[in-house]
Amino acid sequence: MKNFFALHHPNRINISVTDERKAWFGQFIKTFGVVFFIYLGMYLVRNNIKAATPLLVENGVITTTQMGVIGLAFSITYGIGKTLMSAFVDGQNAKRMISAFLMVSAFLSLLFGIALLTNNATTGILLALWGLNGLFQSPGGPASYSTISRWTPQTKRGRWLGFWNTSHNIGGGIAGILALWGANHLFGGNVAGMFIFPAVIVFIIGIAGLFIGHDEPEELGWDPAPIIFNEPQSVEDRQAATMSKGEILKQFVLKNPWVWLLAVANVFVYIVRIGIDNWAPLYSVQALHMNNGAAVATIFYFEMGALVGSLSWGWISDLLKGRRIMVALISIFLQFFVLHMYTVAHTETALFIALFIMGWLVFGPQLLIGVSVVGFVPKQALSVSNGLTGTFAYLFGDSLAKVGLGYIADPTAKGLHVFGTVLHGWQSTFIVMYAALVVAAILLIFVAIAEEHRIRHAAKEVQLASNK
Repeated sequence: MKNFFALHHPNRINISVTDERKAWFGQFIKTFGVVFFIYLGMYLVRNNIKAATPLLVENGVITTTQMGVIGLAFSITYGIGKTLMSAFVDGQNAKRMISAFLMVSAFLSLLFGIALLTNNATTGILLALWGLNGLFQSPGGPASYSTISRWTPQTKRGRWLGFWNTSHNIGGGIAGILALWGANHLFGGNVAGMFIFPAVIVFIIGIAGLFIGHDEPEELGWDPAPIIFNEPQSVEDRQAATMSKGEILKQFVLKNPWVWLLAVANVFVYIVRIGIDNWAPLYSVQALHMNNGAAVATIFYFEMGALVGSLSWGWISDLLKGRRIMVALISIFLQFFVLHMYTVAHTETALFIALFIMGWLVFGPQLLIGVSVVGFVPKQALSVSNGLTGTFAYLFGDSLAKVGLGYIADPTAKGLHVFGTVLHGWQSTFIVMYAALVVAAILLIFVAIAEEHRIRHAAKEVQLASNK
């Protein structure tokens, strides 16, 4: 079994680099399709609980407070697991590993449904199952970044990672519809079907993922992607070639200032993202006095903007020759103006336009931080470095935005005292978001300078090689 998840590098086959480049797309797209549907599948057995919550509460299975605790368990295990589980995946066949993890996640959703079906759904059982679900889903994103990064050159990486990033928009969007259809048509409307039916579909996706595609070109007996596309091998890859996994983790992740700067910056990026995404429905009702239909629509417009952002920002950074953080800074700069549009919007049309544009902009730095961090580490540490930025985002950014901004906005609370100032009410939440944008921008400026040095150094290496 251990050998099944190992990276296998057969002897180099007799094929020219030109022929590798011609055959590259056909081989890559199989692998890309696998990691795309794996991550989409993870949302089918993640967001199904959101769609099932009203029925679970209405049927007296669980209270709203207990549901919140179960959701918190998922967030904690998911946040911690992004680093710990991703460190475990590095050095293995990441595509096969997350295919197996997806199957475990499906099995846990199946057990969740069976517990409901057999009236054994105690809070403790549901808490344990969903907490474990968060743990096994946590390396999905970082491992996907790893696989796609090892297949793509710098000039194509941003667009393909951006395209992959839409998998969570699609999966998250159809999860509730699929779960409800399964419950109504196969389980007579029993809420258990909202967990069992998606689990079966996702388990099949996981099995297919084990056997379709390859984790990197070398598994085919090919050259690495940089050689196929005439790019210089990174300094980190050359140095890590003779190092152990522990030495790589220590040298290129734990002691890497750029990884830590990106991880901390991601906290402030997430404060703005979750601050809009999580609170827009309530803000539209409480502050703008709109109806529930408009409140629900805010989610749609923000997500549609996010979908466009996932597709466009990586492509733009490719056009600028891999200047990921410079493009992220442009996005953050524009967010200042669109956040102002959001705060002064008082009609549904103005609010929806602001949310669509904000969704597009917010997903710029969120995507590009993940793309950028893999450029500062060797390929043996792609998952854990990306996982570390995700851990910071979920444990700190996500929680601060949900708990902190919620407390500030709560009219029944006393507000938050910061440096002698009381932050209270919706307008104060916007002050926090403006401050988060400023801090994120300051941190990312340093990374952008380092990234520029790397790009220019790589360009010089290519020129020197061509002159020989």
